[in-house]
Amino acid sequence: MRPSRLHLSPSTGLAAFALFFALGGSAWAVSETVLSPAAIKPQPRCANGAVRGVVVVTGIPNQGVENIPNQYISTPKAFGRRFNCTGRGIQVRKVQNGTYEVLVAGLGGLSCLASSMASEAMSSSCIPMGDGSYRVSLRGLDTSGNVLVTKDVPFMVVVF
Repeated sequence: MRPSRLHLSPSTGLAAFALFFALGGSAWAVSETVLSPAAIKPQPRCANGAVRGVVVVTGIPNQGVENIPNQYISTPKAFGRRFNCTGRGIQVRKVQNGTYEVLVAGLGGLSCLASSMASEAMSSSCIPMGDGSYRVSLRGLDTSGNVLVTKDVPFMVVVF
């Protein structure tokens, strides 16, 4: 038997050519960045459009998020992650079942986004409050799967 020759179609040749230049362009961009660090301009802290705060509320270990008190606490163990571009404190309190307020000192009134960190909560919202805090509401379906009810689950807030 005679071995068959490899035949490349024009589209395969063009794809290989494009891949070659794509990889070469990426390598050139990386080398430019490494050779010229002045080309990288980090975003100033607390600049417009920057992420100014990130808060992951996990609850106090062995007590859960549902046992966060109704007075503000700043216990580090209640948070999975905390970031405030001003370097100031972060606090959380429970307003009622499924509703929490997060205070990111010095960042009041900015836009925020909330997300639950559990499948039980299908809906989350974040509203900037007048006192500089952010109200987070978490909702999910009840056991029958028909009615939205409040949910006490871990959540994350991002402040812009």
